[in-house]
Amino acid sequence: MELRQLITFRTIVEVGGFKRAAERLDYAQSSITTHIKQLEKELGSPLFDRLGKNISLTQTGRRFLPYALDMIQLYTESKEAVLRDDEVSGPLTIGASESLMIYWMPELMMDFMKEYPKIDLTLKSLDYPDVTSQLKRGDIDVALLVETSHWNPPECRIQKLKDEKLILVQSTNNQTAKSEQTMLYTEKACSWRPIFENRLSVGGTKSFFKVELPSVEAIKKSVLCGLGISLLPLFTVEEELAKGDLVELPTDMENHPIGIYAAFHQNKWISANLSAFLNKLREKSASTI
Repeated sequence: MELRQLITFRTIVEVGGFKRAAERLDYAQSSITTHIKQLEKELGSPLFDRLGKNISLTQTGRRFLPYALDMIQLYTESKEAVLRDDEVSGPLTIGASESLMIYWMPELMMDFMKEYPKIDLTLKSLDYPDVTSQLKRGDIDVALLVETSHWNPPECRIQKLKDEKLILVQSTNNQTAKSEQTMLYTEKACSWRPIFENRLSVGGTKSFFKVELPSVEAIKKSVLCGLGISLLPLFTVEEELAKGDLVELPTDMENHPIGIYAAFHQNKWISANLSAFLNKLREKSASTI
């Protein structure tokens, strides 16, 4: 049983097909097929049901998958442990929410890369409904995201880096009466969308037009041009508030705090690289409180 066979198996499961796995791993499709046939021969049972162009895991495949993931992770950790010395170097993959990636991460990454120039840093977007799986598969080493104050995901260890708050903002150029405002919503996967829908209270009225937008940046730009009002984390609009381009509207949001979190899988080995990054996160969060 070879590592490349296990990685091929994991990738097929992740992307949902042999051809896509070949493209991701930069293999010929025949090599992907060979890897799986070799694994199936060694295990004595097929791993996939092949129904035309569709594939699905067999019962054997479902049972084998967690062991394959564990073996891949153990290989990575053992290699890091053997190579580990006082110098922090090598790969580190961070998953971050869109708002943190734009407004919180750039300065942090610059400081981190300056301090640890031999780190090969990769930044990925988070799949919000599937954060735990991303961490468990090893797609990312750590996740950075904005969540509600009582967030407690399964199979993860979390560090709350900073308390944040949501504020309702409006363009200073928007003179529309409150009762006729358009409310700009985040997408449904957003962590504070339930707060938005269930607990937002503005002047005791709910007479709003509602528009859903795909990103915090799109919402902020739309608010700035006067399209409507929206509920956003304070750190995403601090600059516009300071310039006077946006104004905060009264709400009861102080009763519904949010936070910035770092999360990693409960079985994740804390490598020198990850430890250094977590320390840098704590330094940044302490300096901004």
